[in-house]
Amino acid sequence: MDQTKKPYYITISTGQIMKTATDSPWDFKIEANDDEITKLREYFDQNYSTDWQSFARAHVPYVQYHYDRENDAYDDTLQQIYKMIYELGDDVAKQHIRSIGILPDLQ
Repeated sequence: MDQTKKPYYITISTGQIMKTATDSPWDFKIEANDDEITKLREYFDQNYSTDWQSFARAHVPYVQYHYDRENDAYDDTLQQIYKMIYELGDDVAKQHIRSIGILPDLQ
């Protein structure tokens, strides 16, 4: 695969990875190669699947959030997404991720 870094624009809530800034609203700008984008896409796909599993589980009223494997998996993958965006992101992305405190290693 091509190892040349190219700009991409990321939307966290929808899991979109766009090549141009004008396609849709975006949250973060990153510079990534094909392998890195593939990995980021895998994380988004994993969270999409986990989100559906937790949706089904949400209709069971006796399960608490803190004892839910699907929520834990979703949270862990979301941290991996933010970690990749932090590593590949521009200064604005890095500053925002530091400010929201989602990555404990940056505290």
